Amino acid sequence: MYPKFKNEVLEVIILVIQGETLEKKARQLLKDRGVEMEDLAELVLFLQKPYIEDLDLVTCMENIDSVLSKREVHNTIITGIQLDILAEEKKLIHPLQEILEEDEGLYGIDEILALSIVNVYGSIGFTNYGYIDKVKPGILAKLNSHEGPQVHTFLDDIVGAIAAAAASRLAHSQPDKSSITQ
Repeated sequence: MYPKFKNEVLEVIILVIQGETLEKKARQLLKDRGVEMEDLAELVLFLQKPYIEDLDLVTCMENIDSVLSKREVHNTIITGIQLDILAEEKKLIHPLQEILEEDEGLYGIDEILALSIVNVYGSIGFTNYGYIDKVKPGILAKLNSHEGPQVHTFLDDIVGAIAAAAASRLAHSQPDKSSITQ
């Protein structure tokens, strides 16, 4: 009946069953779109350096890896990047095509999708995400520049959310400063 569609559904089912493959696909999509793990670690360092003495990129990378091990994160990365790719290929319906190509400020669905990542590590993730989305340091400035043929309407928010979640995880791992006696 729909042989191509049936094969694609079967492929997705296999990916879901093989979570490791799903994670590899998500990581590869980030890399294919120009996002390196070091870029993400630098964003975490940007967010947490003022609060954690002697914080280094290795520790930031460990927290990024932990965030990238979550199924919710894999699903968000794959979904968001696929939508960006479809926008590049002009395969979306009007007016969604134009909204995504222009990264229209009032669209908001890109941020909502990214919040599924931030939710994984609690409410501090929301403030981290809001801040990093506003100032757009490092790789976020590049992804948000709207230069070149690639559309990053979802990717810039996903990258910011991964960094915010990792920074939140890192903050939660620190001892409670209020319990330290002087």
